[in-house]
Amino acid sequence: MLNQKTALYLALIIPATLLIRTAHPGGFSLFIGFCYLNAISPKPMQYNKPPISFQNQIAKLKSRGLNFDNEANAILCLSNISYYRLRAYTYPFQDNCDPNHPFNIQVTFEEIIELYKFDRKLCQLVFESLEKIEIAIRTQIIYQWALIHGSHWQINPALYRDPVRFATQIATLQNEIGRSHETFIEHYKNKYTSPNEPPSWMSLEVSSFGLISQLFSNLKKSPEKINVARHFGLNDISILENWLHCFSNIRNICAHHGRLWNRRFTTHIKIPTNPQNPFITNTRIYPYKLYAAICCMQYMLNSIVPANGFKTKLVELMESCPLAQANEMGFPVNWTDELFWK
Repeated sequence: MLNQKTALYLALIIPATLLIRTAHPGGFSLFIGFCYLNAISPKPMQYNKPPISFQNQIAKLKSRGLNFDNEANAILCLSNISYYRLRAYTYPFQDNCDPNHPFNIQVTFEEIIELYKFDRKLCQLVFESLEKIEIAIRTQIIYQWALIHGSHWQINPALYRDPVRFATQIATLQNEIGRSHETFIEHYKNKYTSPNEPPSWMSLEVSSFGLISQLFSNLKKSPEKINVARHFGLNDISILENWLHCFSNIRNICAHHGRLWNRRFTTHIKIPTNPQNPFITNTRIYPYKLYAAICCMQYMLNSIVPANGFKTKLVELMESCPLAQANEMGFPVNWTDELFWK
C-alpha cells in the first residue's frame, strides 16, 4: 500500500481527467484518493484498559492531583455514581491534552460531588419547567389546527411544507401510537375502524416532544401557526420553531440524566428582537450555553403560568453553584439585576 506522503503527492499531481484506459472514468484518481484516505485513517487499535476497583479509582484520581477529605465516603459515592459518569465533572479541571489528565487547579473530590449534585438539581428544575412548556405547546397546536381542519388534521399532507419530512414524521407518529398502552388509544382501536389513526388530541398526546417540535416546524405558515406563537408572546414563528427544537434536546438530556450545567448546545437558541412581553435587556449572551435557553424557558412560562416560581427556584439554586461555574452556563455577572428576574 502507498504511504501517506506518496498517496497525497499522487492525488495532487494527477488530474481526474487523465486519459487512462479504465473501466470507470477517473478510476485511477479514485484509486489514488482511496489510497490517500486509507493512509491517513487511524489504524485499528485494541481497547485494553482493565476495570479497576473503587480503591484503585481513588488512587488514580489522587495520582492526578485530586484531593480527598474522606476516602471511605468517596468509596461509597463511587459505588453509586460511576467513575466514568463523574469524569464529565472532573474534566473541566484537568489538563486533557496530557495523557495522564492531571488536575490543573486545587479541587477536592467532595467539591466534584457537590457540582454533580448541583447539576442534578438543575436538571430536575429544568425538566419540571419543560414539562409545563411541552404540555402547553402540545395543547395549543392540537387546539388551533383541530378547530379549523378537523379531528384528524395531523395526517393531512396539504398542511405541511415538505412532503418527504411529512411522510417520515407521520411514520414516526404511527410507531409511537403503536407503542402506546394508554387506555384512550386502546379504546379508539377497539371501537373505531376508520380512520386507522386516532384523532389529533389522542395521537399527539402520546407523541414525543421532539416529534411535536418537528411537526410544528414542518407545518405551513398559517393563521393557526401565528396564533400559537402569539399565545406564547412571540411575533416570529421561526423563533418558536427554534425554541421547541432546543427545548426538546435539553429535555432529552435531562430525561436521560445527562450533564447539563456546562454543555455547549449544537443548536443555538435564537433571541427574539421584538417580543410582546418583557424579556432580558442584556441580550449579548452565548446562544449555545444554558443561560440563553433558560431565559427563553422563563419567557414562555410567564405566558403559561404567570406565578410559576421558576425564577425564584433558579436564583436560589444558583446561589449554591459550586466552583464558580455560573460563567460556564453563560450567566452574566449581576444577571439577577435584570427586571426579568425580579
